[in-house]
Amino acid sequence: MSIEIKIPSVGESVQEAILAEWFKQEGDAVQKDEPLFVIETDKVTLEVVAETDGVLKILVEAGEAVAIGAVVGTIEPSETTADSAKELPAEESSEPEVVPEKPPAASTQPDPPPTVDDAVTLHLAPSVRRLIAEKHLDASKISGTGPGGRINKGDVLLYLESAPAGVPDEMPSPSPQMSEKALEERKPMSPIRKRIAERLLESKQNTAMLTTFNEIDMSRAMQIRTLYKEAFKKRHDIGLGFMSFFIRACVEALKEIPEINAFIDGNDILYHNYQHIGVAIGSDRGLVVPVIRHAERMSFADVEKAIVEYVGKIRENRLELADLEGGTFTVSNGGVYGSLLSTPILNVPQSGILGMHKIEKRPVVIEDQIVIRPMMYVALSYDHRIVDGKGAVTFLKRVKEFVENPERMILEV
Repeated sequence: MSIEIKIPSVGESVQEAILAEWFKQEGDAVQKDEPLFVIETDKVTLEVVAETDGVLKILVEAGEAVAIGAVVGTIEPSETTADSAKELPAEESSEPEVVPEKPPAASTQPDPPPTVDDAVTLHLAPSVRRLIAEKHLDASKISGTGPGGRINKGDVLLYLESAPAGVPDEMPSPSPQMSEKALEERKPMSPIRKRIAERLLESKQNTAMLTTFNEIDMSRAMQIRTLYKEAFKKRHDIGLGFMSFFIRACVEALKEIPEINAFIDGNDILYHNYQHIGVAIGSDRGLVVPVIRHAERMSFADVEKAIVEYVGKIRENRLELADLEGGTFTVSNGGVYGSLLSTPILNVPQSGILGMHKIEKRPVVIEDQIVIRPMMYVALSYDHRIVDGKGAVTFLKRVKEFVENPERMILEV
């Protein structure tokens, strides 16, 4: 008896999803817990895995909108599955026996890229296989962070970023005869991209957004990180990054300026006696903001672990709707992309968002002496309907004081 493959529920507010991509083809043998396809909603991207071993039958093609709970395929289990699974390798192994009539075509390929081990690429998503082929990479050299060590797209991109300049990256040059139309590509906006556009427009239209700036001397934070990063890693099994410094600093500053942690609800102001900090994380499908709940109860190590866990969920398409809900304030780090200064936009209904930027050595005056210091510009965008300029400037000043002297967070002074 065939097993139905259904679109899972990802939250009460989500009624429809886009079946973005099948990882398998019609008639392929699949194994239990192996990813079958990925769905996109206006909030999350999620991989759906096989519930049993069997042979896949596809009922809904990639790119179509489907209702939550809809059947998009089936898996034929039992003996038929086992027989089919056994036949597949036999068919593959029989191909070379037919080819002796054309030995050159079967044994060689023109201008081959670096050999990719079939065992490594067997269970990769089609998009990952395409990227590896386009970049002429050896998959056996890429470390996978997905389930069971499976390589995902984020792993390939990370490998490319850290790889030496010699890694080939061939992009075909357009022919002079090609028209402009041939060089254009039209794609529909994904549900996540549509939702991002809607929320950003809503934020601009429905808030009185203003931004204030400051700069932070990162010398002490960098010194502490260098001094204790090995001991921190050994004790907590996690790296010490700068994001935990800023999130902890924001938690302390929000306690002092509670209106930045509050929402406008009709004619009321809703104050929160907790800090749920959203962390803006970029992905290849768009920006998502998972929420670190009760950050006021967390240590530096807890914060770092929470961030790493969310990054893993995003890469593996395991992020749930509950991970994105309930934030009271957001921190966005454009510095990882090289941004020197920007104006972050509010994540409604929140009243504040802190923008971090890259650390750059600059000449500054300290005690009437010009010295070189690693400096970071920071920006606080806030809703001027609820937050006055004094509160915004004071908040940013307190964040500066905490990051420049991290000991103050420990001593709560």
